[in-house]
Amino acid sequence: MATPLDSERRDRSTTQTRGHLHVIWDVIFGVLRLIRRHVRNAYAVFGIFLLGGAGIAVAGTYAFSKIANTVRKGRTQQFDDTVMHWMADHQSKAIQTAMVEITSLGTGVVVGMIVLVAGMFLWLNHHRHSAILLIAATLGGIVLDNLLKVGFNRPRPKVFEWGTYALSSSFPSGHAMSSVIVYGTVAYLAARLQQNLASRVLTMTIAALMIGAICFSRLYLGVHYPSDVLAGLVIGLAWAGFCMAVLEAAQLYAKFNAPQMLKDERPAPPGASPSS
Repeated sequence: MATPLDSERRDRSTTQTRGHLHVIWDVIFGVLRLIRRHVRNAYAVFGIFLLGGAGIAVAGTYAFSKIANTVRKGRTQQFDDTVMHWMADHQSKAIQTAMVEITSLGTGVVVGMIVLVAGMFLWLNHHRHSAILLIAATLGGIVLDNLLKVGFNRPRPKVFEWGTYALSSSFPSGHAMSSVIVYGTVAYLAARLQQNLASRVLTMTIAALMIGAICFSRLYLGVHYPSDVLAGLVIGLAWAGFCMAVLEAAQLYAKFNAPQMLKDERPAPPGASPSS
């Protein structure tokens, strides 16, 4: 018969399995503790994680569709033009140069190198599921971005001369989408391996600031409307959130059904090195 001590140990074990970013996940999936007391089937708990991820994806997709519909009807155009004219009135050569450098952080080459380096690090440090998640999230984001751009085919702003080269259509912003998917996912995976709460918060904060800076650079350089950027952020968060939930679900499933899988995905102990 299970004892309260056994239950506490199971909760503690599950927390470690989900990684050290458990504070955030406890907020999102805190109801699982109550459910697990009544649902002993691991498939059911696994399904809850997947449903949670699907819920994030559906909510984000719905929000994106509302933004897209508003843009199609031209209801955002006045606001978009107002913001772009403000950007035009506050152009500075020095700031524009800085924005060109910042916007390059969201280009395909830079994002691809970040994914490659981060993926190799995770794979060599025995976090293969995390590496696969990062690659899948990135490739999925690229496909999704291109499909949406072709589908909407919105012309780019022509309020003032662009400060950088831009190709393809404007809606949604590919830089906004790729930055929130790649930098957000890398920060999430890095935070899972960190022992200290302050360092986890710092990691996520730095990622958020980088994403915000890249998004602002697209506006300042005149190649995107605010609604383009907002739409890219929303759909990017939806896709990244779903991918993260899938990883957490796989972790929980492995704990109950395939413990050997956890050998390829284990939170790093203090002082861990690639050779450990």
